[in-house]
Amino acid sequence: MAKCDLCGKGVSFGIKVSHSHRRSNRMWKPNVRKVKAVVNGTNKTVHVCSRCLRSGKVERAV
Repeated sequence: MAKCDLCGKGVSFGIKVSHSHRRSNRMWKPNVRKVKAVVNGTNKTVHVCSRCLRSGKVERAV
């Protein structure tokens, strides 16, 4: 799975519990996008989560 290159957000694991309380494993995946961004003055493709995109931590390449 892809991780956010800025904040390091990745998958997290837990337990799914049904109405009858049967338990099984599951995972939550982050909303990671592949975007072209300016990194150290050059255009580069990076994996960035939507929270980092919204907060302006990434300058998109034109």
